[in-house]
Amino acid sequence: MLDQSLIALASAAGAAVAAAAGTDAWAALRERVAGVFRRGGTPGSGLVARRLDRTAAEVEGVDPREAERVRILLGASWQTRFEDLLENLGDAERAEVAGQLRDMVTSARRATNAVSAGDGGLAVAGNMDVRAEHGSAAAGVMGDVTLGNPPQPGPEQG
Repeated sequence: MLDQSLIALASAAGAAVAAAAGTDAWAALRERVAGVFRRGGTPGSGLVARRLDRTAAEVEGVDPREAERVRILLGASWQTRFEDLLENLGDAERAEVAGQLRDMVTSARRATNAVSAGDGGLAVAGNMDVRAEHGSAAAGVMGDVTLGNPPQPGPEQG
C-alpha cells in the first residue's frame, strides 16, 4: 500500500500525462513516461507506449466541449498505472522512480503552462495589469496612436 504522498504524486503524474496529450509538450513527456516504466522494470513497456499513443489520440479526436471530461478520465487512468508501478517496486527503486516522476511532473507543468503569441500578439502566463492614467494610452498590443487633443472642426464640418 502506498502512502498518501506517493498517491498524490501518482495523481499529479496522471494529470500531467492527460494535460500534455495533444499539445506541443506531448512528445517529450511521452518519452519520459515510457522511460519511467522501462526503468521501473515494468514488463510490457511496448504496451505502455501504445497506451500513451492511444491517450494522445483520444484527446486529439474528442469534441472540444468534452475535452476536459476526457482529460480527467485519462488522468485517473494514468494515476492508477503509476500507483501500480510504484506498488510493485522495492523501496530503493520506488524512491528512484518517485524522483523521476516528480521531475517529470515539474517539467510537464512548465511546458503545458507555457504561452506564446504570433507577430503583433501578446501572451501572458499569470496576471497582467495595464493602466492608462492622466490622459495617457495603455494597451498590451498597440498600433498607431496619436495622443493629444484632436483638431477643432472647421466651418465646413459644422
